[in-house]
Amino acid sequence: MTTQSTLQTVPALGTHPATGSNPSRAETREQLSKATYDLLVIGGGILGISTAWHAAQSGLRVALVDAGDFAGATSSASSKLLHGGLRYLQTGAVKLVAENHFERRAVSRNVAPHLANPLTFYLPVYKGGPHGAAKLGAGVFAYSALSVFGDGVGHLLSPGKAQQDVPELRTENLKAVAVYGDDQMNDARMALMTVRAAVDAGAVVLNHAEVTGLRFTRGRVTGAELKDRTSGDEFGVSARLVLNATGPWVDHLRKLEDPDAAPSIRLSKGAHLVLKRTSQWKAALATPIDKYRITFALPWEDMLLLGTTDEEYEGDPADVSVTEKDIDQILDEAAFSVRDQQLKRDLITYSFAGLRVLPGGPGDTSKAKRETVVTEGKGGMLSVAGGKWTTFRHIGRTVMKKLESLPGHPLGDDFAPINELPKRMPLPGVANPRAVEHRLLVDNPASGPQMAADTAKHLATHYGSLAFDIARLANENPALGERVHADAPEIWAQVAYARDHEWAETADDVLRRRTTLTIRGLATDDVRGKVQALLEEK
Repeated sequence: MTTQSTLQTVPALGTHPATGSNPSRAETREQLSKATYDLLVIGGGILGISTAWHAAQSGLRVALVDAGDFAGATSSASSKLLHGGLRYLQTGAVKLVAENHFERRAVSRNVAPHLANPLTFYLPVYKGGPHGAAKLGAGVFAYSALSVFGDGVGHLLSPGKAQQDVPELRTENLKAVAVYGDDQMNDARMALMTVRAAVDAGAVVLNHAEVTGLRFTRGRVTGAELKDRTSGDEFGVSARLVLNATGPWVDHLRKLEDPDAAPSIRLSKGAHLVLKRTSQWKAALATPIDKYRITFALPWEDMLLLGTTDEEYEGDPADVSVTEKDIDQILDEAAFSVRDQQLKRDLITYSFAGLRVLPGGPGDTSKAKRETVVTEGKGGMLSVAGGKWTTFRHIGRTVMKKLESLPGHPLGDDFAPINELPKRMPLPGVANPRAVEHRLLVDNPASGPQMAADTAKHLATHYGSLAFDIARLANENPALGERVHADAPEIWAQVAYARDHEWAETADDVLRRRTTLTIRGLATDDVRGKVQALLEEK
């Protein structure tokens, strides 16, 4: 595979999709409209995806639709962390932190070790800061104990040693640094692999399919009317039970079921910035801003991720965006612990904002519990909202337990109880990413060019063993081994693969969620045009 650095014309793939590719949208629409499903999940964020995955594993006939792309909203706009929730310790939520740690370890070690990686966190203690060294030292020790010391023992570190690992750490008035361990991920890729797991278990899925109305039978919700946003075709899906997992839009759908439905949630906006790094970071920074809030500076995808904000949001969820005020706040808060040369605005390559779904009620959103709420509406539609990325598997199981216990058993009894399913079912591609990377570098055909080291690492840590399918495409068509952009590891084979196997319909689907080109600031008009042209070759 070539490491050619100039953008060529779009690689010629021909008009036939790869063997074993996903059904066409027309075929999927027909399949959805002709069957009656046990469960229709509306909403392709991680909460809906996880529920669809667990329901399909249980033997239920499951359909999943989303008005946009899978993980197209908040689920790909997180802080990219799998974590126990250090800040919950000061509220006494010891059991919650232990449960979060259990889920974090299960995902990063058994379910998706190819999509998650351990990350060391430095928590700087400055003179006059909201917390003292002794308190934070005890806190990170307790935090690591609740993780059964699986990430080492939380402890204090000298400022000098910490700066060796984080060269941009601000050391003025720095008294000590508390150390603890968590994990990080690429949230969009994790969500997409969970969609694949749901499909492998039998679910039928369709993105870019907007609900235009609900179907009713004798007053009960028994399906939905939909419109394919890519073609304009209208169709419907019938189901014994409908689950509303639309996240920030959950109350919008509840209004379709019952125009008099009272609001059930409130929203909090979390904004983030992505910057080019001015040096290599071997650890992340988690800096206390006040008694409750922490701001992160995270090495992620060869970039630096800063954030997040936490403020109430009352506008249209579709309009959420990063404002100048958000940028100022994030940079100002990062400056508590990060040197100015790393915080220049010209280093920003991308910004994004998501909406946390919180239970309705008064109070500061930063202090609100990140809990999952399941409610049943007037027409029997279930609505589920809230929670956090770390516990996405637990949320899926929680919803399934609710489905099992519904009065009248609308789903019947002919499916496996959730407690009988494997506890740590892996996601597709599960493998040791280092082993995959090694094989990608040494297993190339003698006649083919060597795969670039950064491309091999990128494929291994975003696809796991599925990276070999992408390498095979590039070996069969050398044009697909070329880089999409000179300054990124992605190759054209990933675009073809996203089109044929990962439900990518638009350039944004590929550039923002199937790959990292947008967050690197490399989604140029030229790149976007060539990606879209390749997608249209189906």
